[in-house]
Amino acid sequence: MRRELLVLSLFLLPAASEAAQCSAQSGEKTVALVELYTSEGCDSCPPADQWLSTLGRRGYAPERVVPIALHVDYWDYIGWKDPYAKAAFSARQRKLAQVARARIVYTPQVLLQGRDFRHWHSEAFFEEVAKINARPAQARISLRLDTRQKDAFEVQAQAELLGPARKGDVALYIGAYENKLVSEVAAGENRGRTLQHDFVVLDWLGPLGFGPEGRLSERRRVPPLPKAGASNSGLVAFVQDRANSEVLQALMLPSCP
Repeated sequence: MRRELLVLSLFLLPAASEAAQCSAQSGEKTVALVELYTSEGCDSCPPADQWLSTLGRRGYAPERVVPIALHVDYWDYIGWKDPYAKAAFSARQRKLAQVARARIVYTPQVLLQGRDFRHWHSEAFFEEVAKINARPAQARISLRLDTRQKDAFEVQAQAELLGPARKGDVALYIGAYENKLVSEVAAGENRGRTLQHDFVVLDWLGPLGFGPEGRLSERRRVPPLPKAGASNSGLVAFVQDRANSEVLQALMLPSCP
């Protein structure tokens, strides 16, 4: 429980004067999950970081694409410790590579719907996203954030499987992300550069298993964070089949206005 509270305490929330309720629910079609595995210690990563940041401006609203940046820690040894890197994200990348029977992990790597997609910077990306968006959703997700109470906020997540029964392999993941992060890199391959990041996942909750009826409901009360930048933060959630890494549905909930 302590770990879950820590995770949810990083859902950067508005001050009491801006208290509100906000919610989001996935639709009938499948939303594409884009995972960028990146590192500030990798000199080939900044172009991929910038590409991820531009998806919204290219018309890829959260109803079509949910982008997240997962910073890995295995490049920290070459001179610069990435402040956003987590061993858990490196472990996730390796696990997904193992499922795909890949020999290596690398950065920058883009996973589209849980699978390696090396042509992310070409027209092939847009074509594949269109195919994903055309598919009927195999899961339904809803997120709700209530900030009206002064002493605690409430986060609620619900999910339901809509496709074939595979409950033992499917799980829900929830993450907290932040935009407009800036780093002045003082060492390593990017020494002297100012790096900007969006959709950076700061913490992670999951895998959360489904019940026997293919449903899941999670609710947490968390303390407010007065220094949090609410306008640049939000939640993401997605349902994934752990046996083959397929993402069944994804959802993004920006912070309350």
